[in-house]
Amino acid sequence: MRDIAVTLAVFGTLPFILRRPWIGILVWTWLGFMNPHRMAWGFSMSMPFAQIVAITTFVGMMLSSEPKRIPWERETKVLLAFVAWMTVTTIFAVYPSLAWEQFEKVIKIQLMIIVAMVLINTPERLKALVWTIALSLAFYGVKGGIFTIMKGGVHRVQGPPGTFIEGNNELGLALAMTVPLLYFLARGSTHRWIRPAVYAATVLTALAAIGTQSRGALVGMAVMGTVFWLKARHKFLVLLLGAFAILMVWAIMPEAWYQRMATINTYQEDASAMGRINAWWMAFNLACDRLFGGGFETFRYEMFHLYAPDPTDARDVHSIYFEVLGEHGFVGLFLFLLLAVFTWRSASIVRRAFKDHGTLEWMSELMAMVQVSLVAYLAAGAFLGMAYFDYYYNLILIVVVARVIMREAEAGARQRAAVAPAPANASGMSERFRRQPERHSVPARAPAGSVPRS
Repeated sequence: MRDIAVTLAVFGTLPFILRRPWIGILVWTWLGFMNPHRMAWGFSMSMPFAQIVAITTFVGMMLSSEPKRIPWERETKVLLAFVAWMTVTTIFAVYPSLAWEQFEKVIKIQLMIIVAMVLINTPERLKALVWTIALSLAFYGVKGGIFTIMKGGVHRVQGPPGTFIEGNNELGLALAMTVPLLYFLARGSTHRWIRPAVYAATVLTALAAIGTQSRGALVGMAVMGTVFWLKARHKFLVLLLGAFAILMVWAIMPEAWYQRMATINTYQEDASAMGRINAWWMAFNLACDRLFGGGFETFRYEMFHLYAPDPTDARDVHSIYFEVLGEHGFVGLFLFLLLAVFTWRSASIVRRAFKDHGTLEWMSELMAMVQVSLVAYLAAGAFLGMAYFDYYYNLILIVVVARVIMREAEAGARQRAAVAPAPANASGMSERFRRQPERHSVPARAPAGSVPRS
C-alpha cells in the first residue's frame, strides 16, 4: 500500500512539473530529505523517483518561457570552483573506480542545486522550498521525539535505511540543522493552529536530535543553541523553548545516555574517539604528500598503512573538514571553508537589508536562522563525515536566492526613486537600500508564478 501511495504521489506531480518546473525542485527536495520510498517494503524502494523527477524538471525548463539565468553570486562561483576541483581530484584518485562512483552521486546533487538557483527565483518559491526542507525532516523529528518519550530514551533514533541520514549520527545532525528553520516557520505562521503545531514540532525535533544519542549532534545542538539565542529577535521565547526541551531531556533520558555523553570530556579513554583522531592525522599527512589528496573514498586500509600514526586502526574519518582535506587536499579544504564564509557573510548582508522591509521582513529572520543552521552543521560536522550532505548546499542555495532577490529589490527601489523621488520612508526599503550609491542596476526578472501561502 505504501508503494502505491508513494508512486501515485510522485507520478501525480509530473504534469505540474512540466507546466511549472520549479515544482520539480520541491518534489526532488522532498524525495531527497524525507525519502518516503525508503519507508515502503516493495517495488518503490528501488524505483528511480529522483531521476524521473529530475528529467521531468529539465524537460519542463526547456518548454518554459521563463527567463533562465544562473545567479553568478560569489557563492555560486566558489561552488563551481569546488566542483571543478573535485573533478580534478577524481581524475587523480587513488581508487578510481570507487571515486568515480561517489563523484557521480555528488555531481547529481550539485547539478540540481544549480538548477534550483535558476528556478527558485521569487520570495514565494523560496519560502515554499524552506517549508519543504523543514517539514520533510520534521517528519522524523516528530516521530523520533515521540519515540524518545515513549521509550524513555533507551533506544537510539535512526533514519530511513539506504539514505544520507540512515545512521543516528547523521540523523542527529540533520535534525539539529532543522530546529532553527522550524522556529522560523512557526514565527511566520499566521494560522491559529499551524503556529503551535510547528512550535511543538520544533521541540520534538530537538528532543529527537538528543534521542539519536549522537555525541556530535549534542555538540552541534549546544553550539547552535547559543548562536540561536543570540540571533533570535524574541530571545525570551527561544529561552522558553530551550528550557522546555532541556527539562524534557532531564526527565526522559536514562543514565546510560549521560554516561555516553560524558565520554566527550574523556575522549583519550574512548577507542572510537582516538580512532577518529588517527584518521584525521592520516588525512593531514595524505594532503601534505599529495596536492590533489586521495580522491573520493580514499579512507581505506592501504592509505592508513602509509599515512596514519596507527596503521592498524583504519576507520571512517568522521569529520567534514578532514574528509575534504584527505580527499581533495588543502585546495579543496580552502574552497569548502571559503564557501561557508561567503555564505555566512551574504546571509548577514541580506539580513540587514531586509530588517526594516515591510513585506519581505521575514527574509531577515530567515537569514538569521539559516546562519544558526549553518553553525549546527559546522559544529556537529566536525565529528561527522558528511561533507557532501545536500542539506548544507541547500542552505547555500537559500542564501544565493535571497541575495538575488535583495539585488532586484534594490534595483526596483532605485528605478522608482529615479522616476518619482519619494519621501525617506515611502519606499519601505531599509536604510541600506536608500543610501545605496547609484550603479548599474540588475534587470528584474519577468513575472513568475507563485505558490499559495501557507
